Amino acid sequence: MAANSLSAQSVENIYFHLYTDSLKKGQHNYINVDALLSNKKWMPLTDKELTFTCPEAKFSGNELIIPPDFSLPKVTVKAVLKADTTKSIEKTIWIKTIPDGDLPTKEEILKKYKRQLY
Repeated sequence: MAANSLSAQSVENIYFHLYTDSLKKGQHNYINVDALLSNKKWMPLTDKELTFTCPEAKFSGNELIIPPDFSLPKVTVKAVLKADTTKSIEKTIWIKTIPDGDLPTKEEILKKYKRQLY
């Protein structure tokens, strides 16, 4: 479907619309790229329409795989539109360094909520 819409409308430009400000080690990090079409509508793109590269890690589809033992503080990601290689985008993305904390329990959330009410 995306390929049909791309041929009906020309791509004015492509943009990263990342869901996070840093990437996590040991995970598949989805790299979201959207096309702004000539009709001013947005269309999400996948590896079917884009060529992804990252010298520091590897891609599987739109997912950038950061190994658990990754030691660099950041990576550089590039996406190139296959149908028009003059349209490309590159971004440096930091690797998360602070581990995720434990999520609060249901009881902790309810207790905090009740305190805010009174």
